[in-house]
Amino acid sequence: MGSESDECCRDGVILGVDGGTTSTICVCLPLLPFSDHRRLPDPLPVLGRAAAEYAARVTLEQVIAEALSKAGKDHSAVLAVCLGVSGVNHPSDQERILNWMRGIFPHHVKIYVQNDAVAALASGTMGKLHGCVLIAGTGCIAYGFTEDGREARAAGAGPVLGDWGSGYGIASRALTAVVKAHDGRGPKTTLTNCILESLGLPSPDEIIGWTYADSSWARIAALVPIVVSCAEAGDEVAEEILNNAVHELALSVKAVVKRLDLAGKDGTDSFPVVMVGGVLEANKTWDIGSKVIDSLLEAYPGACPIRPKVEPAIGAALFAWDSMMKETEANGHR
Repeated sequence: MGSESDECCRDGVILGVDGGTTSTICVCLPLLPFSDHRRLPDPLPVLGRAAAEYAARVTLEQVIAEALSKAGKDHSAVLAVCLGVSGVNHPSDQERILNWMRGIFPHHVKIYVQNDAVAALASGTMGKLHGCVLIAGTGCIAYGFTEDGREARAAGAGPVLGDWGSGYGIASRALTAVVKAHDGRGPKTTLTNCILESLGLPSPDEIIGWTYADSSWARIAALVPIVVSCAEAGDEVAEEILNNAVHELALSVKAVVKRLDLAGKDGTDSFPVVMVGGVLEANKTWDIGSKVIDSLLEAYPGACPIRPKVEPAIGAALFAWDSMMKETEANGHR
């Protein structure tokens, strides 16, 4: 019976799911290379990967089934799975997802349900839940965890409540600057011609109609590269918008670090800061991510910035694997 269990473990797999607001990704990793879980293989072996554009329940089930199929496995081979899902902010959210997950997996499967920020953090810490993650894409959020299980978040409340460091926040401020420059309430800016050319609009008067015709976050946030280009060319209005974004993003991380005391009493303790999202990716000269890091290091010299080499779905799988290994060790097994 023990040999059957060992055989099951050798053939078993770990699943990681990253369920964001606009897409869902599932990866399937083998357990075998992780026999010594303190030394992970590089690159990590991915047996199967599946993606879909939505994050509904049926989509989650589909990407899980597809990733397992590509790996040549079925649900019975799964040892552990972590779902990092956007919008999971309360125990009731976790319990609701756990209930239907228990209906599609055998009883032996370890199931972990977390906010998608957990998957993003784990992608930089190789599964460990400690430190802070800053996500800045269409939206933004800072989320932190301590080794004893405490957690805190800042921002992530959406555009109405002011995610000003996000892609949406940056782009919406740029559009506002163009409108204000046009009607005389603000300074002239090269953002006007650059945005009009990009959108194929003849006049700033058309921006209002374009904006409200479809006010989806991602559509607005797609204008961020134009703002960065104008700032790199020396436009003061664009520079002010980006400097404000840097301030807001750094402030979010600092708030989390302070609430969780991640830097210790004297502010010099070491802790990881995982940087995720298109807004934080490097540009030619105006690098938002680097400027955020500079601001953090000035306040907390022990902060260790990490730009993950793997996607959040793999981070979710590593979290599931690390959590399962800890439970196994706690139960007296190797």
